[in-house]
Amino acid sequence: MSRGGRRKERGAPVRRCIASGQVRPKARLLRFVVDPAGLIVPDVLEKLPGRGIWVSADRASLEQAMARQLFARAVRAPVKLPERLLDEVETRLANRLISLLALARKAGLAVTGYEKVKGWLESGRAQILIQASDGSERGKSKLRPPGGSETRIEVLTARELGLAFGRENVIHGALASGGLTQRVVEEAERLKGLRADLGEIDAGKEKTTT
Repeated sequence: MSRGGRRKERGAPVRRCIASGQVRPKARLLRFVVDPAGLIVPDVLEKLPGRGIWVSADRASLEQAMARQLFARAVRAPVKLPERLLDEVETRLANRLISLLALARKAGLAVTGYEKVKGWLESGRAQILIQASDGSERGKSKLRPPGGSETRIEVLTARELGLAFGRENVIHGALASGGLTQRVVEEAERLKGLRADLGEIDAGKEKTTT
């Protein structure tokens, strides 16, 4: 595992994106399957039966696959797209990331709270800094990610982080090196691709402060 919890991609399983035609590591794509009724279903956990249809984990690629009917071309059969497929994928990815962070917390690999996070950063235990996307920029700037921007996760709102840490709202969190770190980093990167404009998440709500 390289700094920041990222594994080297050499030798990693790869798949071809139906939108771009590029062959990329599985961790950077999303898997879809067709259910018995012909409906396209996002398979975030990559466990559903059936032939996988792979799309790069970003909003533009998914929009292109939907607009150009690339799902149907991939399986060479008519398919039906859910009315709010993009929202469904984003929600599933967010829930997956929240669940992984909750597991990391229970395993003692994640902490929250400004002072605890600061302590982990200063001691070198923190490998990843986690901060709420809608948190105060001034407050968040007081903590620096341990290995530069690549070791900061900033894709969940304060409310979503609160669900992971068992609190109402969370602004700061830290993740230590461990078995779940790589999975958290990968899921966060995929969710980031779907949340094209993090500033619009929970629009209309006041910015959460420290």
